[in-house]
Amino acid sequence: MSASVQRTGRREYRVKLGGFAQAYAPGSVGNVGVGFDILGHAVDGIGDKVMVEAIEEPIVRICAISGLVTKLPHDVQNNTAGRAVAAMRDALGLTNGFEIGLEKGIPLGSGLGGSAASAVAAVVAANALLDEPLPLAELYPFALAGEVAASGSAHGDNIAPQLLGGLVLICGDRLIRVPVPEQLYCAVVHPHLVVETRQSRKRLRAPYGLSKIVAQSANLAGVLAGLYSGDLELVGQNLRDVLVEPRRAAMIPGFLEVQNAAMERGALGASISGGGPSVFAWFSNRLHAQSAGVAMRQAFEAAGLKADLLVSPVAAAGARVL
Repeated sequence: MSASVQRTGRREYRVKLGGFAQAYAPGSVGNVGVGFDILGHAVDGIGDKVMVEAIEEPIVRICAISGLVTKLPHDVQNNTAGRAVAAMRDALGLTNGFEIGLEKGIPLGSGLGGSAASAVAAVVAANALLDEPLPLAELYPFALAGEVAASGSAHGDNIAPQLLGGLVLICGDRLIRVPVPEQLYCAVVHPHLVVETRQSRKRLRAPYGLSKIVAQSANLAGVLAGLYSGDLELVGQNLRDVLVEPRRAAMIPGFLEVQNAAMERGALGASISGGGPSVFAWFSNRLHAQSAGVAMRQAFEAAGLKADLLVSPVAAAGARVL
């Protein structure tokens, strides 16, 4: 199998022309209530697969889209997977190109990181075709560039945990995996409703008062402190979104009833996953997450929406080559 050689700075990158790789990226809970755009965790049981082949022609192209969503742009700059791989190709100075096939397992507009997962799986697959693959964390800016194609903004609260797994805090250009107890589980309920990220973000344009910002900062600090110290009681006292949730809740029929169903069954906290409409809740064990998740799903159904339930450890695995 032949290879093309490129040089960026002092480093050479070898790409196996004709090489083929497939990668999987899981879904995710963005924001986790208290960490708008800077905190997220991976979710088991749902994800996207992307197949990438290295080609001699110096372009990136989308050759196939299948799965739950097929009506996606084939134009590279408007497709998260294509744009992410193009960003990677440009940054590494590669002269070869890539052909991409998507298999969508996450519905778009679900609040489960669907657009981000395609970008993450794409760069992980493309990275596997390098003779010396980059560490996963170094793929973050490329996947982030892809996310812009869908949401119009560079926010990594889905990208980071999908890459690294578990709960990840974004501090500028650093990704920090936050320690999570093994027994900490999440119930995520996805109603059959589409909420576009761009529309969801429009609800946050009006300025916030200083007191709200201080309260949200305190809640984020409390959750992180509780996780680092292993104090789930502290986590539960602070897993409350006073900033974003009040403006987005009205977009989700039955939200308050779903949230109450979780809290009444012992949730540490419950809020909107990403831009919605999915709702997540954290629990101190899997059994509580499972039983409460059923009640959350029933609350959505009472509001006239069919819904799907996912139960996952918060420390779920991240992207991987298949």
